[in-house]
Amino acid sequence: MNCNQIRELLPDLAAGMDAATPEVEKHITSCNECATHLRDLQKTMALLDEWQAPEPSPYFDTRLEARLRQARAEEMARPLAVWFGWLRRPAWAMSLATFVFAGALLVGNRSYLYQSATIATKPPSPSLPVEPGTAVGDLQALARNDELYADFDVLDDLQVQDDVTENP
Repeated sequence: MNCNQIRELLPDLAAGMDAATPEVEKHITSCNECATHLRDLQKTMALLDEWQAPEPSPYFDTRLEARLRQARAEEMARPLAVWFGWLRRPAWAMSLATFVFAGALLVGNRSYLYQSATIATKPPSPSLPVEPGTAVGDLQALARNDELYADFDVLDDLQVQDDVTENP
């Protein structure tokens, strides 16, 4: 094993979590640098075991509670955002809720407010006047000129003639 691999194992060895394998012990006894590093880690662990955390001040809890009350009072005294300040009034909040509910009824499902009659499925008679440029007019024009549009060779010839006139 090399020194880098041993250094990864040294913190666990110093804490006493893992037992050293013969190969690791052999490397530590032969490598002065790794042995020094292990001893330093063991000294640090021993110092940390002896260290006692200081006790908090006897008035710590009282001061903390006072600060929390003060912060809470300051937050309550601070005005709400201008945009949502009006929501604290019940009349405004109720009117907003009613408006949103009515809008949802109108947009979501129109059948609550209005019942429509059944839609006739019979196609319009051909004698009705249909204006050109509308969907129905275009479909009727396509139906009348079906044979002309079926022959795309004529359209290809038109495309070739247009190219010739544009690029002499």
